[in-house]
Amino acid sequence: MTPEELSAAISACLKDAVSTGEITLTESAVPDSVRVERPKNRDHGDWATNIALQLSKQAGMNPRDFAGILSNHLQGIPGVTGVEIAGPGFLNITVDAATAGALAKAIVEAGASYGTNQALAGRVVNMEFVSANPTGPLHIGHTRWAALGDAIARVLRASGADVTAEYYINDAGSQMNVFANSVLSRLHGRGVPEGGYPGEYIRELGDEVLNAHPGIRELTDEAALPVIRSAAYEAQMADIKTTLAEFGVEFDVFFSEKELHDAGAIESAVARLREQGHVFDDGGAVWLRTTDFGDDKDRVMIRANGEPTYFAADAAYYLSKKDRGFTEKIYLLGADHHGYINRLKAIAACAGDDPEVNIEVLIGQLVSVNGAKLSKRAGNIIELKDLISWLGKDAVRYSLARFPADSPLTLDPELLKKHSNENPVFYVQYAHARSRGTARNAAEAGVERQVDGVDAFDASLLDHPTENELLSYLGSYPSIVAKAAELREPHRVARHLEVIAGAYHRWYDACRVSPQGDDPVLDVNRTRLWLNDATSQVLANGLELLGVSAPERM
Repeated sequence: MTPEELSAAISACLKDAVSTGEITLTESAVPDSVRVERPKNRDHGDWATNIALQLSKQAGMNPRDFAGILSNHLQGIPGVTGVEIAGPGFLNITVDAATAGALAKAIVEAGASYGTNQALAGRVVNMEFVSANPTGPLHIGHTRWAALGDAIARVLRASGADVTAEYYINDAGSQMNVFANSVLSRLHGRGVPEGGYPGEYIRELGDEVLNAHPGIRELTDEAALPVIRSAAYEAQMADIKTTLAEFGVEFDVFFSEKELHDAGAIESAVARLREQGHVFDDGGAVWLRTTDFGDDKDRVMIRANGEPTYFAADAAYYLSKKDRGFTEKIYLLGADHHGYINRLKAIAACAGDDPEVNIEVLIGQLVSVNGAKLSKRAGNIIELKDLISWLGKDAVRYSLARFPADSPLTLDPELLKKHSNENPVFYVQYAHARSRGTARNAAEAGVERQVDGVDAFDASLLDHPTENELLSYLGSYPSIVAKAAELREPHRVARHLEVIAGAYHRWYDACRVSPQGDDPVLDVNRTRLWLNDATSQVLANGLELLGVSAPERM
């Protein structure tokens, strides 16, 4: 029995209790499906639900009395061997081996869709992350949100949300002029200009500009700067996109701040917010009254000299997201951006949105790497591409994904390079590779999931304690994905994969898929192959959500 089937069965029992008058509820109050989860303590049964606690108040009943009536109906579900009322009204449900084991076949048949859900269906989300300035290569400061942001987008999509991953390119403002001047200076063999960008990559960009524009050195500085700014910017963005691709991170939209300015969006934003009644003039400057919505001070949008501020661009960018139909905007920002939370929420409120619903700001803490060498090419930083070359994409992505974003993190390269159970990414990937090796060995021994085109599966044969444990964790996977999406915490998926891997290794040691020696192939071997392949599928599905590969061999 799958969680979905049990959920529907509980709902049917609830409707029966309402129809007989044992429970008084309106028809609309009875859900078509009921949330079921694995109990934390396996001694408490196979599944648990808190539906009695949720609906007892509407029914005008004590939760335990409500649970008692529902329990009587649940006892009649085929495969249910016991129902226990716990605490204030939880229902713990135990099923027989055949009912529990049926999950293995259901997972294999569901394939890549197992674990997906529709909890966030209808939610249209814009998620902005990384958004590094196009003035240098991606470095360790960008790695956390590159890995976590992409994983969050994946779990949101797995829960039915329509997600657009967006990279905001800060290609307007003074830093771009400093960037162009730095490249110009290196082209002419000069030193780094005051406040300019050091690093060997600036010389490399200069070489690329020279290849594209052989006569650039013959131009005056004034004539050369716009050409250099454009060409160096394009080359640096190409490098950033290449690095992201190597890291397995894809963006749906690269949004240019310069284009926002060129389109008159800043002026439009000021006018729109003025119409909302939140813009005022003072001291020759134009201000947004963000203190009305929890900000610590009002913010200047247009300086007295007529120049727009970064805050004005932030407001215009938010309105752009709103105009593009994104009802939810998620911003993933670095550890030094705590001050942005209130001002961004204030922009949302000034735009007529609900800052508790339409905008969410997540802050990620710093990442460091023991023994990492600073990049000679990029100066006093650790480049992301160097980390990938050194530790591998999978090791870096998995390590970043298995911790909450708001906790500081230090990566241990020696641990991540180990091929042992101490290394979490190796532990999970090895479980998948081992399951695929088991499937290959089974095929050589003549063990197949079908006999004469008919599924050979007897769920009642999956009665070993390690099989019950493994099935339990496989069954929990969908609720883990849903919770990870709800809380924006993909580390829940990573940690659960480690639990599944441990259960799989214990099962592998206790139960044979292939017969031993000349023993015949029996239905127990074929049925265990289904469970083996179900484990492969769940591990692969989970690793995919984290942007990590599921190797066939290791």
